[in-house]
Amino acid sequence: MNKKIGFIGCGKMGEAMLEGMLLAEVISPDGIMVSTASMETKTKITTKYKVKGSLDNKEVAGFADFLFLGIQPGMHKQVLEEVKEYVKEDTVIITMAAGITLSQVENNIGKKVKVVRTMPNTPSLVGEGMTAISLNDEITDADLAGVKALLNSFGKTEILQEDLMDAVPAISGSSPAYVYMFIEALADGGVRDGIPRKQAYRMAAQAVMGAAKMVLETERHPAALKDDVCTPGGSTISAVASLEESQLRSSILQAMKACTDKTKGFGK
Repeated sequence: MNKKIGFIGCGKMGEAMLEGMLLAEVISPDGIMVSTASMETKTKITTKYKVKGSLDNKEVAGFADFLFLGIQPGMHKQVLEEVKEYVKEDTVIITMAAGITLSQVENNIGKKVKVVRTMPNTPSLVGEGMTAISLNDEITDADLAGVKALLNSFGKTEILQEDLMDAVPAISGSSPAYVYMFIEALADGGVRDGIPRKQAYRMAAQAVMGAAKMVLETERHPAALKDDVCTPGGSTISAVASLEESQLRSSILQAMKACTDKTKGFGK
């Protein structure tokens, strides 16, 4: 890609996306500039990835054709007002924080601007990210192709209506945390039954990855895939029955509602 990429802020999520782009070789390090709040973080990022760095958000805003805002929800108004005179006319501004709407960005900039709202997740670091995106009316087909080329370089994307974006953290943005808890619980069960912990983690993680791949590649209903594993009167259906009695599904749905409710409170 011959476009320039800017990151204002480069925390865990921003770094995962940056590293994913570089690993996929969709852009070279000299085509990326990052601004950070501290010299320590700037030195860490520029040394590790050989990208350009600055302590000045305005410098990055003037550099970028695609400008990623890797900042907390409450910082958007301040940062956008700081850089609005430096953002180029055709620059695509890409938000990454929960609860920040397209109209909020437009209002903070104070003029027509190209905006893409995204909700990525940390598996982007290993090329298996899931990023939901919504677009404002200024985004062209060429803009969208560029955004998707960047985001697809470290995973997959889904385009959604903006009114669905507050539901995204619960299903894909935050859900890796739930899955890590599930993997840890599986491993603990294996350790309880005598399997060494390192092996238990590997076995549990591989089983979860394989199950997810079965859903994606076979496109069969998860319930049908579950039924394939459950022999009548067998150990798996006994385990499934126990999970139902423990209200696994209900617990997950309640957790997702808590996540969505929290998300809706951001940006206000």
